[in-house]
Amino acid sequence: MDAVVAFFILGIVCQLLGAKVSFPENVYKTLSLFLMIAIGLKGGLALQQHIDSDLITLSLAVVAFGLLLPLIAYPLLRYFGQLDRINAGAVAAHYGSVSVATYAVAVALLEANNISYEAYFPLFVVLLEMPAILVGLVLAKGSLKLINADFIKKELVANQSILLMVGSLLIGYFGGQSVEKLSPFFIDLFSGVLALFLLKMGLVAGEQLAALKKNSLFLVSFGMLMPMVGGICGTGLGVLLGFSAGGISLMAILGASASYIAVPAAMKQSLPEANAGMSITASLGITFPFNVLLGVPFFIALGQYIVA
Repeated sequence: MDAVVAFFILGIVCQLLGAKVSFPENVYKTLSLFLMIAIGLKGGLALQQHIDSDLITLSLAVVAFGLLLPLIAYPLLRYFGQLDRINAGAVAAHYGSVSVATYAVAVALLEANNISYEAYFPLFVVLLEMPAILVGLVLAKGSLKLINADFIKKELVANQSILLMVGSLLIGYFGGQSVEKLSPFFIDLFSGVLALFLLKMGLVAGEQLAALKKNSLFLVSFGMLMPMVGGICGTGLGVLLGFSAGGISLMAILGASASYIAVPAAMKQSLPEANAGMSITASLGITFPFNVLLGVPFFIALGQYIVA
């Protein structure tokens, strides 16, 4: 058990036992911002030495992957979960997008075990935030009319997590040696901040688990099945694209994760009639704990096994 992941378990235990752990909302938001900036900077620094012409082809393949995932999730939600079109589309969008925190946990575990991975993965995290939102809305509404210029500006171009990660990646890439003075804060403190963030996530996940009522059996089943489906698809894509063991693992973990920051904000704005609690319970209450405790270690081991 990695010490960083142990803080997530601590948060769940505190919540389920009824311990009143005070965690100011502003602190949680600050930690989220820190992780997004740190991931972008680390990616930009690494990208300085590893960028090549093949990156465009790889990026297009990743975007196609992001378009495919909600199309896999939607029929499962619609026909096995008996969800209406709007809620099925909203939940599918969450599972087609990615969790920055799950990615951060995976990176922390890979680096702790000295497993290398491709430098451009922060770019893939950003690219996978967007396609699922578009597909989810089209599935929910049954029309492309909602995808207009105003929506693209508000939900994609001005999306906080996308802007911060892209901006930080560019700063890391173009900043040169001046970025090194930021390393003591954004690089050296990364694991400590991630531990605090996971403590908060454990508290929130424990609250969501305690609130499971309607469709609980299906949500639990879907919340564990879909990460495995997405992760196996991501593993196949990583192998097809010729990634290293660490890269295959990260591609699998991106496919297995579900958004609980960027997509909920977009769905709240564009699909206010959708049941937001259902989506958050599935993505944060079930899939996030499943991935942190089981999915991430499994796909890291799988990536090493494939390349060995």
